[in-house]
Amino acid sequence: MDRRPGVSVRLKLTLSYAGFLMIAGVLLLGAVWVFLLRYVPDRAMLKNPDDRPDGVFPIRSVLLDVFAPRAAAVLVFLLFFGLLGGWILAGRMLAPLTRIADATRTATKGSLSHRIRLPGRKDEFRELADAFDAMLARLEAHVAEQQRFAANASHELRTPLAVSKALLDVARADPDQDPGEVIDRLHAVNTRAIDLTEALLLLSHADQRSFTRERVDLSLLAEEAIETLLPLAEKRGVTFETSGDITPTLGSHALLLQLTTNLVHNAIVHNVPEQGTVWVDTGARPDTVVLTVENTGEKLTPQQASTLTERFQRGTERVHTDHAGVGLGLAIVKTITHAHDGTLTLTPRPDGGIRITVELPAAASGAG
Repeated sequence: MDRRPGVSVRLKLTLSYAGFLMIAGVLLLGAVWVFLLRYVPDRAMLKNPDDRPDGVFPIRSVLLDVFAPRAAAVLVFLLFFGLLGGWILAGRMLAPLTRIADATRTATKGSLSHRIRLPGRKDEFRELADAFDAMLARLEAHVAEQQRFAANASHELRTPLAVSKALLDVARADPDQDPGEVIDRLHAVNTRAIDLTEALLLLSHADQRSFTRERVDLSLLAEEAIETLLPLAEKRGVTFETSGDITPTLGSHALLLQLTTNLVHNAIVHNVPEQGTVWVDTGARPDTVVLTVENTGEKLTPQQASTLTERFQRGTERVHTDHAGVGLGLAIVKTITHAHDGTLTLTPRPDGGIRITVELPAAASGAG
C-alpha cells in the first residue's frame, strides 16, 4: 500500500519529549512567580539601619529584571536539551522496531529463515519480536510443507494422467484390442484421480478452517462410519468391537465424519489378512472427548508410526492391494483434528497394529 511520506515516529517522540520538558520548565518558573515573587513588595521600603545592617531591600521590579532573562535562558537551554536528549532517547527506544521492520521487509522478499532474536529482558518490544519470530518459524514450516505437498500432488496426479494416455495410445495403435478391458482400466485410473482430487480439496478446506461449527456427537459418527464400511470389513474378514459414551464436540459434521470414516477404513485395510479386529471406542473427559480406533496388524516401530500422517505416505499393503488409497487418509485425519483444535496420537500396539487417538475439545452443556 503506497502512502505519502510523513513525520517519523522518532521526530514525533523527540518533539513530545522537548515539549513536555518545556511545559515542566514553564510550570516550575510559574510556581516561582506565584509562590515567591508575587509576595515581594513592588516599591521601595524604608528600613531602620539598625534593623538591617546591609541597608538593601529588594523590590519586585528589580527581581523581575534579573529573573526574566535568566528564566528565558533556562527555557532555551531546556528546549535544546529536550530536543537533543529526546532524539537520542527516541532512537534508543525505537531501535528494536527498526530491527523488526528490517526483518519484516526481508520476509516480504521471500526470505523466511531470518529471525530477529532481540536480546535483553522481556518487555513489549521483546514480546513483539518473539511473536514475530514464532510467526516466521510457523510460516516457514507451512510454506515448506505446502511446497512438498504441491510437488507430491503434482507427481500423484501426473501418474493417472500418464497411465490414461498410455492406455489410449495402446487402444489407438491396436484396434483389435478388447475395448471393454481398456474402458475398465481407464475407469479405475479415472476413479483414482477423482479420489485424489477430492482428497486435495478436502485438505484445503480443512486447512483454511472455512467451516461452520455445530454440535456433533463422535459416537454417532463412529456408528455411521462402521455401518458404511461394514461390507468392506466382512469381505476382508474383519470384525468390529465398539464401546463408549456420548461424546459431544463442536465442529463440522462433514469433516468429522470424514475423519472417523478414514480412521475406520484405515484400520480395516491395514489389518491381518484373516480374522482381524478393529476396536472403536469413544469417551468423555472433563474438558475433552476422545475417539480411539485400534486394530490388529503387522508390528510397527514408533518411528514408522510417526510417519503415517505424512501426506502421500503409503504402507506396502496400501500400494499392492485393490484398496490402494491416495496416501492422504491419515493426513486428512491430522489436518481435520488440528482444524478442530484437537490432538492426534499414534501408538503402535505391542501385538501388532496401531492405536490412533483423537482428542477434541468437549462441547459445553447446552451448546448447539
